[in-house]
Amino acid sequence: MDVLLTGATGFVGRPLLDALLAAGHRVTALLRDPETSGLRPSGALNLVRFDMLRDDPAELDLRVEALVHLAWPGLDDYTALFHVERVLPASYALVRASIAQGARRILVTGTCQEYGLAEGALAPDRPTAPTTAYAEAKDMLHRQLRLLAAREGADLVWVRLFFLHGPGQRAKSLFAQLEAAVRRGDTAFHMSAGEQLRDYLHVEAAADQIVGALTTASPGPINICSGVPRSVRGLVEDWLQERGAEIRLNLGHYPYPPHEPMAFWGLKGA
Repeated sequence: MDVLLTGATGFVGRPLLDALLAAGHRVTALLRDPETSGLRPSGALNLVRFDMLRDDPAELDLRVEALVHLAWPGLDDYTALFHVERVLPASYALVRASIAQGARRILVTGTCQEYGLAEGALAPDRPTAPTTAYAEAKDMLHRQLRLLAAREGADLVWVRLFFLHGPGQRAKSLFAQLEAAVRRGDTAFHMSAGEQLRDYLHVEAAADQIVGALTTASPGPINICSGVPRSVRGLVEDWLQERGAEIRLNLGHYPYPPHEPMAFWGLKGA
């Protein structure tokens, strides 16, 4: 199908773009600067200049069957009101304009943070209780788009990303910091006690799950996850062992994040 994709140069966007093209979809990627994106147009890939925080999506002249909306700036601070005040309305406007131009399949990425401080195995139909501005903005967008899609006769698929790892992840993420410490030759790696249980998934596996969700009959929400809880300490130790890296873990150096529960992981299904 013809797919409009935002966030194509991001951590999740790059492997997702590859997965969409590999599955035979034709993709139009909206980019703030196509010339510096590292992407090249082809028969199956079209690049369009667009800044979701500055440009009017109603002025786009696009005819696509589906929209996959990943782009979400400001992820260095989950507590910033910027998520609610700027990114939320910009995202809604983009989806609304896409539907007005004929898109009938809408997939938007949410976050496991929408579940708030819930513990244990999290089913996709579990009530949300966000505790950060970022998660609140995502949850509000989900509710708004449900109303919009129902009114306009479009299909909305809402997918919630759990903890992802792989090439291109944010420098502040756990494994990016660990890799940097090993590369520098640090003698110790500062981290929390590592007892918390998390659901980690490689970003390429997540991209495959998202492509599957795009064509599923289920409207979601859908958890993009491994479904397997692992301790953070165990994950770090396995990462070091797999690479033959030696570094002392300074456990307990950092407190546990107040906006995250101690143990949670995703359940598959919708």
